[in-house]
Amino acid sequence: MTRLIGRFAGRVGMPARPALLALGWFALACLLIVFLFLNSWRSTVITGLALPVSVISTFIIMNALNFTLNVLTLMGLSLAIGLLIDDAIVVRENIVRHMHHGADHYTAAREATSEIGLAVMATTFTIVAVFVPVAFMGGVIGRFFYQFGITVGFAVLVSLYVSFTIDPMMSSRWYDPAADPNVPRRWLGRRLQFLNDQLDRLRYVLARVLGWSLAHRWAVVLLGVVSIVSSFGIFARLGSAFMPESDEGQFRVNYKAAPSVSLDRSIAIARELAAEIVKNPGVAYTYATIGGSGRPINEGSVFVKLKEREGRPHQLEIMADMRSRMQRFRALRVSVGTAEDHAGAAKPIQISVRGADLGRMNAIAERVMNEMRQVPGAADVDTSEEQPRPEVRVAVDRIAAADLGLDLGGIASTVRGLVAGEIVSKFEDADGDSYDVRLRVEPSERARAGDLMTLDLPARSGSRLTPLSQVARLESGTAPSNIRHLDLVREIRVSAATQDRSLGEVMTDIKTRLAALDLPAGYSITFTGDYEQMMESFGYALNALALAVVLIYAILASQFRSFLQPFAIMLSLPLSLIGVAGMLYIVGDTLNIMSMIGIILLMGLVTKNAILLIDFTNVQRREGLPRHEAIIEAAQVRLRPILMTTLAMIFGMLPLALEWGAGAEFRAPMARAVIGGLITSTLLTLIVVPVVYTYLDDIARKLRAIHARSSPTGAEAYHEP
Repeated sequence: MTRLIGRFAGRVGMPARPALLALGWFALACLLIVFLFLNSWRSTVITGLALPVSVISTFIIMNALNFTLNVLTLMGLSLAIGLLIDDAIVVRENIVRHMHHGADHYTAAREATSEIGLAVMATTFTIVAVFVPVAFMGGVIGRFFYQFGITVGFAVLVSLYVSFTIDPMMSSRWYDPAADPNVPRRWLGRRLQFLNDQLDRLRYVLARVLGWSLAHRWAVVLLGVVSIVSSFGIFARLGSAFMPESDEGQFRVNYKAAPSVSLDRSIAIARELAAEIVKNPGVAYTYATIGGSGRPINEGSVFVKLKEREGRPHQLEIMADMRSRMQRFRALRVSVGTAEDHAGAAKPIQISVRGADLGRMNAIAERVMNEMRQVPGAADVDTSEEQPRPEVRVAVDRIAAADLGLDLGGIASTVRGLVAGEIVSKFEDADGDSYDVRLRVEPSERARAGDLMTLDLPARSGSRLTPLSQVARLESGTAPSNIRHLDLVREIRVSAATQDRSLGEVMTDIKTRLAALDLPAGYSITFTGDYEQMMESFGYALNALALAVVLIYAILASQFRSFLQPFAIMLSLPLSLIGVAGMLYIVGDTLNIMSMIGIILLMGLVTKNAILLIDFTNVQRREGLPRHEAIIEAAQVRLRPILMTTLAMIFGMLPLALEWGAGAEFRAPMARAVIGGLITSTLLTLIVVPVVYTYLDDIARKLRAIHARSSPTGAEAYHEP
């Protein structure tokens, strides 16, 4: 019987089925939101056309760049569903609003699309400005998310084309009775009208709240400042990690015995470990490997496959139980790691002790290990240095050997050939497979070190044989089991895993303790492993975030023809952080690569609401409405598309946030960051952004007044609403 031992494709190679299900749920949730708010199946169909057209068109760029349908590209497509339908929702909602005001479907499609065009273009270009830096980040994270960023960016651009072409065309040609207020509604429409009635009440409440906010601007600004400052305080309390910890259903128990153990004893050790491991009720089966891949026979690993997730505790709990069970094997150096962790080389904490003298490095490594063992959360602390390997040296008497016609090279090659063996021929079986034929002395004649002295050595003349005992003696000693180098400098690697604490928290405590060590000159301690990759990736992510902010400002400044108004729109960026930090803190997530990607994704999402609000405010002011009334009118009119796009993204993210399906734990921090940020940003944007807009408008008025007084042509300068 053949059994699949395990799956080692990594997170990117996880089954695509959960990602496809998430994509389908996302599309269904978005269409349901459209139907509930617009109360029309025709509007749902017109809006939903953006999804298949954009997704299928994205396969063009994926094929051109040789992308595959992996977890990252599918995750990008599933996220893009919420982004793709955003443009279509905004355009179609504006068309329906114009039809409710009495315009025919052709006029409504033409005028509504033209009216909302600037805002839709600005939102789409800001999203592209966010994902392009993500695609071209450096380091491991850049290679990881290159396909993700390109896929989403191209899909969003296609959705913009669909929103400006197919949606208006379908709206102008396909009459929708549900958008005509004079057409009586059927039973389902009358029941869904209840939602629109509640929305009208919410508009009234928003107008009252916004009126109070504009009258008490200082209090609203204070609220915004407090929320932003509080978010940084919560972020400081979050742990940090390179990747989210997920339940993969498999892990590995690695062991190292004394270098002198035999193969039979190593096999017995592996069986004892496996017998102890299967005592945990969550274990399905084990598979032991001894040596191999360049490892000696005193090292091995036991692959542990767990039962289905529904019938056992979380993998981290089982791994913690294994660490406690392995403590009874005191003669072994045992570590518990991920399924990809062979010989403990992939532990998240890796500390390199470098220097010239091996003895002094060993002493420093011991001090490092003692400090690490005192840090809560540091588990399986170990070192790459092993016990010295016993060896027998053959000391040749050069003078005696020369007198007998023997040379040092001939003695060495003869002893090595007789003990280790020499390949003298090859054997080929019936299947055509060839095997080496190795000639060596009988095992009984090389069982003990003393047996070496009975070996006969041929002289150069070949006329006689000389026993090795006449020209050499045996000396017992030890030698290093391995010698490691990093950047051409000798090193000893100290490693550890984490348990019950995040990598960032554990490393902070370790660095604090090791900073007090007094190292000799020429010796250093370097932090590598997951911590090094985490800090590098965080740096690249922050650089991408900074570049995205600059690009967003440039796009908004060109679209709105203003240097000040983009600041009011971009205020929604920091206002989303309180929701991100609060959501991650509540659910116990860490700040990792996936949550960082969620934050970057938010930068493109949250500006959308502010763009819709500020753009329509400017439209109302150009039509002669006073600033105060224009702001309130814009908030009331744009409330429905803001709620529709926000709820579509939130409900679409729910399966990921709730960890539905295999591998969902890997993507959950990103979804939770997006959901938390959208909730707080939507609430605060509707209140804080209009207030800041008024402050910036006051500054613009004063600057124009100063410019008008200082320049004769200042009065003819461009007037900014």
